[in-house]
Amino acid sequence: MGHLTSRNAYKNLEDRINWFTQGAPAFSGTLYKILQVLYTEKEAKWVSMLPVRPFTAKKAAKIWNTSEAKAEKFLTHLCEKALLVDSFHNGVRKFVMPPPMAGFIEFALMRTRGDIDQKYLSELYYQYMNVEEDFVKELFYATETQLGRVYVREPVLTNENTLHILDYERATHIIEEAEYIGLGLCYCRHKMYHAGHPCEIGAPLDVCLTFGNVARSLAEHGGYARLIDKSEAMDALQRSYDHNLVQIGENVRENPAFICNCCGCCCEALQAARRFSPMQPVATTNYIPEVKEASCVGCGRCEKACPILAISMKEDEHGKKKAVIDTEICLGCGVCAGNCAKKAIEMKRRPIQVITPVNSTHRFVLQAIEKGTLQNLIFDNQAFANHRAMAAVFAAILELPPLKQALASKQFKSIYLDKLISSQLNKNKKKKNV
Repeated sequence: MGHLTSRNAYKNLEDRINWFTQGAPAFSGTLYKILQVLYTEKEAKWVSMLPVRPFTAKKAAKIWNTSEAKAEKFLTHLCEKALLVDSFHNGVRKFVMPPPMAGFIEFALMRTRGDIDQKYLSELYYQYMNVEEDFVKELFYATETQLGRVYVREPVLTNENTLHILDYERATHIIEEAEYIGLGLCYCRHKMYHAGHPCEIGAPLDVCLTFGNVARSLAEHGGYARLIDKSEAMDALQRSYDHNLVQIGENVRENPAFICNCCGCCCEALQAARRFSPMQPVATTNYIPEVKEASCVGCGRCEKACPILAISMKEDEHGKKKAVIDTEICLGCGVCAGNCAKKAIEMKRRPIQVITPVNSTHRFVLQAIEKGTLQNLIFDNQAFANHRAMAAVFAAILELPPLKQALASKQFKSIYLDKLISSQLNKNKKKKNV
């Protein structure tokens, strides 16, 4: 009976995780083993009962049928294990379970720790994400709107391109605007080290940047990140440039929660770009490299540096080797341009600009529509959302193109939603007629 109870606790937690728009496939049984390392049976049982959206200790106490003081103590304990993050809104403390990525899977290896077997956990992660394909495909290819996006390497831009780059396209701007900045270990390289596949280029571990409330929560509870100032964050960015790392952040324009500094040999996103080419696992930058053939000497440095193997050396009509870039799969990171001693590679603005969601709510709604799980944002454990959460979701829907709005309405058959969308469409028509 005890074995069955334990199994039910972890299976319920698997179901709870998959209530997210971003889920975690449980087909192989590897996720079950991962959860057993991260959660005790009691933690798995209680977390599986929590709402998807942010909640208070009072709400958790009601769900768990315990006192508010005991609930808050247990919730704080979960924050200390980086299984929850907390925040404060108008003096009220709220909690939320982060998604698998970027979330609790990564947080577990953002510092060295002795309370879990990090080698065993890393081996499970490697099996789940580098051997099996279900999770990676679900993470990067289940929706048209991607989880992450690439930042262009700013130092390689020409003066002309620097004038046209938008603030949200610059990693330096994200650092300058952040209220809190956290520095932690790179989960990918840390995992690969323990799994017996250390980074091939010897990239630094301590360059993982988190921002805002996530950074504060990870730093205050358990030291999964260390709060740093803007100067130290800029230093981490420069060290990443020096090691040919690619900056991949949350795919939003406002207040991204993270910027990872990624190598092609360890990062799941860049590995996916290699394995599933030409499908791109993250949103590209608005730039594309262009080779100036007259200046290219065929040294091959750009080919070696490209993290997704998008560059090859081919002979021209005169028998001289020249760099050729596969623009169909290129992410536009600019690593190649930064490695060209002859300045033969120039970053050009893409002719068709990449659209980036405004914020996390906008991204969640887009992904939910594309995945057919919009109702999970509107309903939570079959309980109707509060008006503030509803308003945020509907506001994001009303900013979408008409086709996406129609899909949203189809997925969530609500008279209220239909009226909101119809009203907005009528307003848009009137504006056009004016």
